[in-house]
Amino acid sequence: MERASVKIVALLLCLSVGALAEDPYLFFEWNVTYGTIAPLGVPQQGILINGQLPGPRINCTSNNNIVVNVYNYLDEPLLLTWTGIQQRKNSWQDGTPGTMCPIMPGTNFTYHFQVKDQIGSFFYFPTTGLHRAAGGFGALDVHSRNLIPIPFDKPAEEYNVFLGDWYNKGHKTLKKILDGGRTIGRPDGIHINGKSSKVGDKATEALFTMEAGKTYRYRMCNVGMRTSVNVRIQGHTMKLVEMEGSHTVQNVYDSLDIHVGQCLSVLVTADQDPKDYYMVVSSRFLKQALSSVAILRYANGKGPASSELPAPPPDNTEGIAWSMNQFRSFRWNLTASAARPNPQGSYHYGKINITRTMKIVNSRSQVAGKLRFALNGISHMDTDTPLKLVEFFGVPEKTFKYDLMADEPPSDLSKVTISPNVKNATFRNFVEIIFENQEKTIQTYHLDGYSFFAVGIEPGRWSPEKRKNYNLVDAVSRHSIQVYPNSWAAVMTTLDNAGMWNLRSEMWERFYLGQQLYFSVLSPSRSLRDEYNLPDNHPLCGIVKGMPMPAPYTA
Repeated sequence: MERASVKIVALLLCLSVGALAEDPYLFFEWNVTYGTIAPLGVPQQGILINGQLPGPRINCTSNNNIVVNVYNYLDEPLLLTWTGIQQRKNSWQDGTPGTMCPIMPGTNFTYHFQVKDQIGSFFYFPTTGLHRAAGGFGALDVHSRNLIPIPFDKPAEEYNVFLGDWYNKGHKTLKKILDGGRTIGRPDGIHINGKSSKVGDKATEALFTMEAGKTYRYRMCNVGMRTSVNVRIQGHTMKLVEMEGSHTVQNVYDSLDIHVGQCLSVLVTADQDPKDYYMVVSSRFLKQALSSVAILRYANGKGPASSELPAPPPDNTEGIAWSMNQFRSFRWNLTASAARPNPQGSYHYGKINITRTMKIVNSRSQVAGKLRFALNGISHMDTDTPLKLVEFFGVPEKTFKYDLMADEPPSDLSKVTISPNVKNATFRNFVEIIFENQEKTIQTYHLDGYSFFAVGIEPGRWSPEKRKNYNLVDAVSRHSIQVYPNSWAAVMTTLDNAGMWNLRSEMWERFYLGQQLYFSVLSPSRSLRDEYNLPDNHPLCGIVKGMPMPAPYTA
């Protein structure tokens, strides 16, 4: 790994584009290593970035160019993805196994992407193997440009809070379990920023400090493997102001459900007696509840946090109804000036004709005695050569077939085909995607490359007449959606971002064992106006290594 040469290349890159008056560049250099961590008090091998968990924060502004030079000191291939960053025209940087060759052990790769026309709270994490179970996550916070006002006063400070379930078995052990055809089972506990505490633990250090009378922004993300969580703060309410890149109507909540892969921002005012208070994070919809606490401390405060914790919301059937109603209370702030699908809220998605409807049903089954998960009967498997590369080199038939998965679920979901799952999508089509969950466990889905309008969630089965219940005015534009047990969720989006994009379950066991697909969104004109060329530093692997380079896209 030649650090000096990489830095020179990066410098020349910036100098060469400087004459074009590009947006500002931010540079990062990350060393990804193993290290001993103990989120639940049990030492295990974790993944650290620059020796940290959570990893370094990327604190940037809308339209900034982000350059991250990643050195892989693990003993396994590595990829990082940037959840919620749309990578406009640039699926080459998306960091999923279907779009990029991994960073091999002992090598480095420099990601270069732009947070184009976006604001909000996002995070990064590793997509290879079961690395997500070992850490490697961190914050990617995108601020509005100074000329664009935000719909609330600037907070005294911003804090990133990473929540999620955790397994005491190491990531390699978990991978062996899944490769052997078994489930990894229930998690062992809940962590908050890589640590877990109980009420009364004397060794617990304050997670964050607040000054009396000031207001703080907490950017919260669920980076877990499978468990929805609920967050509440002793003696304080939370004002929701942003969710996955969209400013929201500023409702006030005593507690908030955050599902796997989701992020949101709340404002918390330090308006109580100066002392310690507990932030409480508890699991949702598990038979055996899990929880953890962290201390929020007032500067110059006196006294420990009370042992009386705020009550959790209802669980089980009643809890699903409670959580579903909370989802319906989330509304897009149409009066806020910010990066949005179209300036000034003039993007009236409810008046656009739907050109395609896809109904996707998840399933769990055994194939040759091994556990698999599927979408409409197709259980995705990764290929030795990334799907995007074989498509770019014009040899997709050597690796996969398009459209094995139909737009409608089959009548018999027990019949499962294990194969790369790639769906053709028409560039700039306005599509409706229905996620129907006929299982007894909650699901969460995420779509790379886009935001979508989360227009509806209801119990039961979806049918076309359910459209009359959609929110076609101010549904939040976001990148993930939860689907409750025996329920459905509907989203709408314009497929206007050319590339290869992963639609996946955020339940990582399900993702790893097939509950995902890729949309191939090709621009007919092969123009740089629609998609960037393969980057010069992009590694080649598999069957395309050594092939003649295709003709590049042109203006």
